[in-house]
Amino acid sequence: MSGLTHFDAQGQAHMVDVAAKAATHRIAVARGRIEMLPATFELIQQGNVKKGDVLGIARIAGIQGCKRTSELIPLCHPLALTRAAVDFELRSPNAVVCTATVETVGPTGVEMEALTAVQVALLTIYDMCKAVDRAMTINDVRVVEKHGGKSGSFVNP
Repeated sequence: MSGLTHFDAQGQAHMVDVAAKAATHRIAVARGRIEMLPATFELIQQGNVKKGDVLGIARIAGIQGCKRTSELIPLCHPLALTRAAVDFELRSPNAVVCTATVETVGPTGVEMEALTAVQVALLTIYDMCKAVDRAMTINDVRVVEKHGGKSGSFVNP
C-alpha cells in the first residue's frame, strides 16, 4: 500500500493534485444497512410511516447527499457526477440494506460519493422512523466495488 496522499512532504494536510491524472470512466458501489425492530420494518414495508414514503424520500436524500460530498468531507474534490442511483432491499424481519452506485468521467474516483449516499439515505430512514424506534442501528457501511482509474478494479471480499 502506498503512502497517504492527503499529506504533503512536511506532513501538512492538502488536497491532492489530480491535474495530471487521466479522465476515465469511474464507478463505485457502496452498501450499508439499518437494523430496526420488526414492527418498524413492517411500517416501512407497508408504507404506514406517518412522515411519508420512507424509502422514496431516503433515495432522494442519498442522491442529494452524494452530490454534496465535497462540501462535507474537507479534502474531497467536487466532481461532475454522471450517475447516482440509490436502491433498497428489505430484509425481513428487521433490516433495510442500501446500495449506492455512483459514476463519473474524471481524474478521481467516486468512492466517497457512494459512501456518503449510503450514509445519508440510512440516516434519513432513521430520522423518519425515530418516533417509533430510537434503537435503530446503522451497520456495515463499506465500498463493495470500484472500477476505473490507474488502480483499476477493486471488489471487497
